[in-house]
Amino acid sequence: MFPNSSNVHHPPFSPKHQQQSSFFNKLPLNTPPSLLSCQQIVAAQYSLENAAGKLATITAVTLQPMTYRSSSPVQISDAGMSFRGRKRLSEQTVAHDVKRQRFHSHHSEASVVSQAVPLPEERRCSFPGSVQSPLLRVHYVPDLTGCVPPLQDTLFPDPTDTTLPMAKDKLSQQILELFQACQQQTCDLNRKELCRTELQREIKQIFPQSRLFLVGSSLNGFGTRSSDGDLCLVVKEEPIPTFFFNFNIIFQVNQKTEARHILSLVQKLFSTKLCNYIERPQLIRAKVPIVKFRDKVRQFDLNVNNVVGIRNTFLLRTYAYIENRVRPLVLVVKKWASFHDINDASRGTLSSYSLVLMVLHYLQTLPEPILPSLQKNYPESFDPTMQLHLVHRAPCTIPHYVSKNGSSLGDLLIGFFKYYATEFDWSHQMISVREAKAIPRPDGIEWRNKFICVEEPFDGTNTARAVHEKQKFDIIKGEFLKSWQVLRDKKDLNSILPLRRTIQKR
Repeated sequence: MFPNSSNVHHPPFSPKHQQQSSFFNKLPLNTPPSLLSCQQIVAAQYSLENAAGKLATITAVTLQPMTYRSSSPVQISDAGMSFRGRKRLSEQTVAHDVKRQRFHSHHSEASVVSQAVPLPEERRCSFPGSVQSPLLRVHYVPDLTGCVPPLQDTLFPDPTDTTLPMAKDKLSQQILELFQACQQQTCDLNRKELCRTELQREIKQIFPQSRLFLVGSSLNGFGTRSSDGDLCLVVKEEPIPTFFFNFNIIFQVNQKTEARHILSLVQKLFSTKLCNYIERPQLIRAKVPIVKFRDKVRQFDLNVNNVVGIRNTFLLRTYAYIENRVRPLVLVVKKWASFHDINDASRGTLSSYSLVLMVLHYLQTLPEPILPSLQKNYPESFDPTMQLHLVHRAPCTIPHYVSKNGSSLGDLLIGFFKYYATEFDWSHQMISVREAKAIPRPDGIEWRNKFICVEEPFDGTNTARAVHEKQKFDIIKGEFLKSWQVLRDKKDLNSILPLRRTIQKR
């Protein structure tokens, strides 16, 4: 399902059949993918056979428009969609409208997957709700009292309403003060959401069935005032009918060819039509290619169909809120790594995502754990095959974790540096939040010649693959060792991170 999920040498993840895409096999190389018909892209129509052996036709549920914050309602066609039998439809000639490039389908006017449905009495920022079947009117609503905060208009509770741990020592108090000064505010999130809404409307002009998701630190609870905005463009999904409801599959997009071509069209759109709003759009040809750009305030990164980022956003969000020491500890580690120049994957050091997973792993491996493995304890909530429109519900159904470990934030920060400076075996072990322990490195190409191995919880890839030079690895290890020794002796955060300057930069 995921673009990065091919990892046949990784024992914990069994190989899955990957659907080979054929975007560019049927047209000349200079034909943009948006001019292909749905039949040319993939034949993914499913049918149900009735008792008489005939093919049944199922009409999709008509969805209601969703109003995003600070934007107008999404307009949705009232036309239904019927699903034909398993027989493959013949390809038809499609009129190429170069001025308005789009996916054409002569058999449907609207697609269920491109719409957003609000949950009852809620509005969701940049995330669709689930489709409720007319045949399933009665549904169980769990008691969410004391659970992870739901994704409402205010995705992150006001700092004055958030319960923070007690700080009985100077170091813990410094960590809390840094967190309260630098954590992402509602106004920061609203600006990112406004940008996402505007961009989605424009991108739909060339990819009408696409959806744009805000992901990463903006939504996972670990954002700061200066955090970039991460966006995932889901270009094409296909509804699959079952007896009670419709669900969607996501077509594979080859990240080396198709994703780059799609992003080149997006970059061109940003450079022309949106040049007064978007600054310096740049296509980065990485393993997962992105378009980097700025609005008037901050940097954004946009990828195509890298939906594992949507799933891990809500896994991390759950970890962020089930224990009140997690977010302050993650924030101070990210600020520390940035100050010491070891928080930039593009320069061969650690990404923010890897740093977050390292903190979570440390908290899971303490003699008295502060965090569990959510994927082990709640496998149904973090199923890697779960439909995208349901992923955001998982954090709302998981209760707070009660740990017997009463360590202060200061002691935990010192222990974090000590663990990676003196205890963790970098040569033979891999960091696994999924397993809540250090596990042996797999003998696969993804892990060879890599100095740091951090397992992505859903697709099993190495999130720290950028650290491939021994010099950079030695620098990272050296910073952990020095910070542990200094902080252990001085118990003052200023000794490893200048607080005033960090707070000024936010």
